[in-house]
Amino acid sequence: MALRTLPVTVGIGVGTGAEKVLASISAVSPGIRVELFARPGTIPAGAAAVTVREGEEPEERLVRALMSGEIDAAVRGTLPASTTLALLKRAAGVPYLIRIALLETGDGRRFLLAPVGVDEGWTVAEKVEMVERGRELAALVGLPPTVAVLSGGRAGDLGRHEQVDRSLAEAEEVARIAGATHGEILIEDAVGRFGMVLAPDGISGNLIFRTLVLLGGGHGHGAPVVNIGRTFVDTSRATPDYARAINLAASLAKRKKST
Repeated sequence: MALRTLPVTVGIGVGTGAEKVLASISAVSPGIRVELFARPGTIPAGAAAVTVREGEEPEERLVRALMSGEIDAAVRGTLPASTTLALLKRAAGVPYLIRIALLETGDGRRFLLAPVGVDEGWTVAEKVEMVERGRELAALVGLPPTVAVLSGGRAGDLGRHEQVDRSLAEAEEVARIAGATHGEILIEDAVGRFGMVLAPDGISGNLIFRTLVLLGGGHGHGAPVVNIGRTFVDTSRATPDYARAINLAASLAKRKKST
């Protein structure tokens, strides 16, 4: 059965910025049912031709609906990250969440990026797991499984600063263990050549995302959580629109339903 014939329902959380979420729905691909999870009064009556699930604690309701199978996929939307992701982690029974963002440059080059949370990717073990999970995600979104591990400088910069030296050594170690390529600091060469780019740490990864999407004319398609059994796409509340994240969530959910 073709993937497009499988029905899919995507829930998206609406906290602040309801207008931005509502405006995104019109750009969602045909055949996707969108349900909004919000507190009473957040969505103006008759504002959208979609199902609105109103109630207190929409973060908990969205996560519960996802984990129970009431919806096929979920997008965080404009719900707060701290409470929503904590609830998801608890419901999925995992010690931490691994998010990998699908980004697109202004000229149409797509690539995966991790880590994207400021508290993520601070150990070699974490980075190696991100590479492994990233290869799995790359296969689902049509990208090559190749990975460039970035560091804080070029190889020739060794000795210029102890933090640069540590970054270079760690990138080499991650690349060796994971069977990836040390791309040094040359992100401009890595994007378009590799399916995934691994930033030196969560802070730099978050800065890469914000610079590309919010300043550089690129696009964010959301960051799927890749170490749980359900399809959850995380988003930044600074994202201009959520249609791409909804479309990505639906695409991943369809592939899971077809297997």
